[in-house]
Amino acid sequence: MSERILVTGGAGYIGSNIAAALVKRPGTDVVVVDNFSSGDWRNLLHVDCELRAIDSDDSCLLEEIADGHFSAVFHEAAITDTTVMDQRLMIEVNTNAFADLLQACHISATRMIYASSAGTYGNSPAPNRVGSGEDAENIYGFSKLAMDRIAARRYETQSAPIIGLRYFNVYGPGESHKNEKSGNKTASMILQLYEQVKAGKQPRLFKYGEQKRDFVYIRDIIAANLAGLDAPRSGVCNVGSGLARSYNDIVQTLSATLNAPLEVEYFDNPFSFFQNHTEADLSDTDALLSWQPEWTLEKGVSDYITLLEQGHRGPVETA
Repeated sequence: MSERILVTGGAGYIGSNIAAALVKRPGTDVVVVDNFSSGDWRNLLHVDCELRAIDSDDSCLLEEIADGHFSAVFHEAAITDTTVMDQRLMIEVNTNAFADLLQACHISATRMIYASSAGTYGNSPAPNRVGSGEDAENIYGFSKLAMDRIAARRYETQSAPIIGLRYFNVYGPGESHKNEKSGNKTASMILQLYEQVKAGKQPRLFKYGEQKRDFVYIRDIIAANLAGLDAPRSGVCNVGSGLARSYNDIVQTLSATLNAPLEVEYFDNPFSFFQNHTEADLSDTDALLSWQPEWTLEKGVSDYITLLEQGHRGPVETA
């Protein structure tokens, strides 16, 4: 039996990777919507899907969802640049649009799997666990926390499961366009440092490189999203590696992978809201998704660098 699945923000980094994985599923038709404000058409060049250039809360799209045209919705559309400070815009695009989609899904009993963020935790002490230390440091993190709160209020009454995935620091193929847009440096630290090295520069880190993040490879993100199709109930959970690693660790891993000695230049961090330590507590994740990460930092970076060296820039599933 065939199924039709919607991916919003499907020209973006994670959305295009999800779409590329879905089209490989037998009997699955994929519809991608994106307003192309931050996504890139090249991410979909080798993804055989139906494509529409619209906002995720487009009225005609909401009617289609409410009429039951889709078996599931993967909602990845959002403003993801954490340096955007326009509060109203962030809430309108991230939070309000999500509420509209959720209502349409309720009418047709359509499953919703959506992107939340580790930004909901701000600088709360790690490890980060859902329901604790949810103290966002910027409007982006708050917009995602507001989405999770809207979903939680609907868990008992929504006609189909709502699964929220709090992504930690995602890296891997499909994100190159983030660095290609003028003035937009929202790609992963792994890609930014790799491109610095390939340009003949020494890597630059905020002083003194001991900030720790939970870096999760895109292949694990894809697997977690697909697991959401079979989640037995609603809920929000963390999606990360479960192990924090420092920025210095990244440089050392890149140095070993590229077989090149690297000397770091340290500089002051200009962002007061910068998260210094994130680490996903995965104790609730397996219960909701029956999923656990498979890619260590070393294994993921090695796979990523191999693809970059081969000139691959699109979603990992199109390699």
